[in-house]
Amino acid sequence: MKNFKIKNISLALALLGGSFMMNSCIDDLKQEPITEITAASLYKDFGNYKNLLAKLYGGLAIAGQEGGDGNGDIADIDGGFSNYFRLMYYMQEITTDEAVIGWNDGTLPEFHKMSWTPANEFNNAMYYRLYTEIAFCNEFIKNTTDEMLSSNGISGSNADEAKVMRAEARFLRAQTYYHLLDLYGNVPFVDETTLGTVPKQMARAELFKYVESELLASAADLKPAKSNEYGRLDQGAAYTLLARLYLNAKVYTGTERNADVIANTQKVISAGYALNSKYENLFLADNNLNNPENIFSIVYDGARTQTNGGTTFMVHAAIGGTMNPVDFGVNGGWGGIRTTKAFVQKFEPADLRGRFYKDGQTLEINDLGNFNDGYAFIKYKNIKSNGAAGVDTNWVEADLSIYRLADVYLMYAEAVLRGGGGNMATAVGYINALRTRANASPVSFIDLNFILDERSREMSWENTRRTDLIRYGRFTSATYLWPWKGNAKDGIAVGEHRNLFPIPNNDLVVNPNLEQNPGY
Repeated sequence: MKNFKIKNISLALALLGGSFMMNSCIDDLKQEPITEITAASLYKDFGNYKNLLAKLYGGLAIAGQEGGDGNGDIADIDGGFSNYFRLMYYMQEITTDEAVIGWNDGTLPEFHKMSWTPANEFNNAMYYRLYTEIAFCNEFIKNTTDEMLSSNGISGSNADEAKVMRAEARFLRAQTYYHLLDLYGNVPFVDETTLGTVPKQMARAELFKYVESELLASAADLKPAKSNEYGRLDQGAAYTLLARLYLNAKVYTGTERNADVIANTQKVISAGYALNSKYENLFLADNNLNNPENIFSIVYDGARTQTNGGTTFMVHAAIGGTMNPVDFGVNGGWGGIRTTKAFVQKFEPADLRGRFYKDGQTLEINDLGNFNDGYAFIKYKNIKSNGAAGVDTNWVEADLSIYRLADVYLMYAEAVLRGGGGNMATAVGYINALRTRANASPVSFIDLNFILDERSREMSWENTRRTDLIRYGRFTSATYLWPWKGNAKDGIAVGEHRNLFPIPNNDLVVNPNLEQNPGY
């Protein structure tokens, strides 16, 4: 049984005191009237704290207050579409060479064509999803200061545990701001101290400093790596996200921080994580068991986390054509996502990470809306390592990996190549450990171009590709093209402004402090 169960807490409770949205995006969040329960009463009983914290984690996993994302947290969009990491997949993967999507829902086709506008409803849902998560976190953080704990009679070991929970909330908020930093650049800033004010826009470089400081502060109070219960954060996650932040520092601030990448990846590696012996097992329905590689995962169990996002989306949407859903442990396919030939061609024939379904599929994509154009790609399954299906054939119970050791190895190697220090022989050894597991040929030499391709092979569909391409200067430029980039069959360059997404028009209208990103 998975340890950390996610339970729905009323969105109204999470937004208690959430008047920071008053002049920014309150109209874009569904809120329920508060009747008898107040934040003050909830936080007087330490027995409520774990459920309140679970709502913060739940904001990553599910998108509404009812099964199947009903009563969604975000207005004006279907609950299933507004799941945090389903939206992240659209923006980080569908915009790249790793994925295309066949559906013609609203403005969804704009992502792979790289033609989105400030009116794109999925872009806007991502923006408001991120600020909804920040609202949840701010409320918890505000009510778990030392002063609030004391005034609510929380003391002794309960107070100690509340301090750890507060560190987890600070990490989750910092992680959300990291995503805002990466996707949008200069964004409105709100925390537990700014409630009731019109949010001011924070420059990207300043937001970088804030995310860095919050991750460092939370790391000091989080439990040591590998010591918290499964599904909850620890220092290993903090060091991993710090490494990712520093790896992209030049994009965010103009200054390299590769020595800091080395320092933080070494902290993770020395904590005792190990590669899973089988790559495929990382993405199965029992990937919570005997998995020494995962540093932090979003928990799904097929019963309590009934969402059309997460791994349910990752499995169903990738099945179509002649593919048999039973082979994936589910009751049907949605005929949506597959991949481009630019991605397919990165793999040696024997590489176990290049799992493509070709029957009835063409390598060339002539029609983005036709599932049979482009090879299908196999990532997650609702099948356990013993071959049994998950507990529910509709709701997938594979956990969604957010941080794992393989990414840490890759970040270490890249930072060595970028002059951050470390040891080249060690870096090559880490890369060969990944390649040996994947049955790919070992290498004796690595360079940055190789690492970018190896990241694509190892981390495919794990929401890092857009960020990686931007770091290498290949997301918008003609340096690297893939099918239908810029809405041209063979790919064309697009404007550099597309390295950032636009701030939604609705927020610009109601908040005079905000300026739109250039080019929109």
